[in-house]
Amino acid sequence: MARKCFWFCFQSIPGFWVVFSAIASLTMTVQAFTGTYGINYGRIADNIPSPDEVVSLLKAAKIKNVRIYDADHKVLKAFSGTGLELVVGLPNGFLREMSASEEHAMNWVKENVQAFLPETHICGIAIGNEVLGGGDLELWGALLGAAKNIYKAVKNLNLDGVVQITTAHSQAVFWNSFPPSSCIFRENVVQYMKPLLEFLSEIGSPFCLNAYPFLAYMSDPENIDINYALFESTKGIFDPKTGLHYDNMLDAQIDAAYAALADAGYQKMEVIVTETGWASRGDENEAAATASNARIFNYNLRKRLAKKKGTPFRPKNALKAYIFATFNENLKPGPTSERNFGLFKADGSISYDIGFHGLKSSSSDSSYLSLKAFVDSLRDLHITSSVRGFLWTNRHRNSVAHDLASHDTTPI
Repeated sequence: MARKCFWFCFQSIPGFWVVFSAIASLTMTVQAFTGTYGINYGRIADNIPSPDEVVSLLKAAKIKNVRIYDADHKVLKAFSGTGLELVVGLPNGFLREMSASEEHAMNWVKENVQAFLPETHICGIAIGNEVLGGGDLELWGALLGAAKNIYKAVKNLNLDGVVQITTAHSQAVFWNSFPPSSCIFRENVVQYMKPLLEFLSEIGSPFCLNAYPFLAYMSDPENIDINYALFESTKGIFDPKTGLHYDNMLDAQIDAAYAALADAGYQKMEVIVTETGWASRGDENEAAATASNARIFNYNLRKRLAKKKGTPFRPKNALKAYIFATFNENLKPGPTSERNFGLFKADGSISYDIGFHGLKSSSSDSSYLSLKAFVDSLRDLHITSSVRGFLWTNRHRNSVAHDLASHDTTPI
């Protein structure tokens, strides 16, 4: 809180930015995440709202933490003066260039980060996305060099106290993730992962993980309880090595990452989920990709993050996650599910209700949301239980929205 007051009161003083950055780099480890809830703002679409409209949408939903996959200047300008915390991305296609040239890395940081600070709160740079474990082995070798050169540029510009360097990994980097405590990094990944972890540890950055219970369930629906993937009531699993119980798959995926980090010698490194979500529509062979399941997953995830609690293996580390994604992206390649992860439709209306008050609904949802607004207005009279029961029966088959009427909508 004190840091925020200092920021807003003094950022206009001449020379403040250089002085603040120098002090910050000496006195704190930069954090690129406020609270526990964020969202990924992808733009592989030709029908989504403008960046200015997206800012209004995110502020109405009280979502403060945002990740993008590039450093598009239109987006950076739209976020100026909004107070939203933005992590920009260095796309995979730039890794070779940035790894080979400190000068190019410096120019990129100057043009895409420094030029927009402090008005646009760029708090992090994600170096590539899901590089290790991917199909381009040349990128595996370029990742660490690119990260180091970008960090060196950030540090030389006195921005290392406010801009965090990270890179996100898919679960393809792991081997034997069940039970969670048995997870290790794949043998062909270790030679690249260990020096990367050493670097991230030195600069105080977390391990960033893209974790999708949706994909895990889709890979083995006969043996995975969908309720376990959706945070619904289930017997869960026990890890025989640790004796820990897991009532949902996301916690197990995160603790598997912690186990792999411990095996590699980095047991103190924090894990942050940089992508997770559930598709609301899919192909014929993607039966779990439904609006109902997507609503259940994202609503339960939002409640889970609002509790600010950790995982069974790291109970004191409050779970932080960026939801994937803001919009359905109609130009993404791949199966239908890839184009249908959005919390919002192209017109800015909600894809399904997970408790964001005050946002535009689709026409099919309007009567339900009007009734929910009426329920909210009765909250102080303590007479909502019967109306809530009506909502449960008629709107939320297999739903988790029984407490929407009393849901806390403050930023989390």
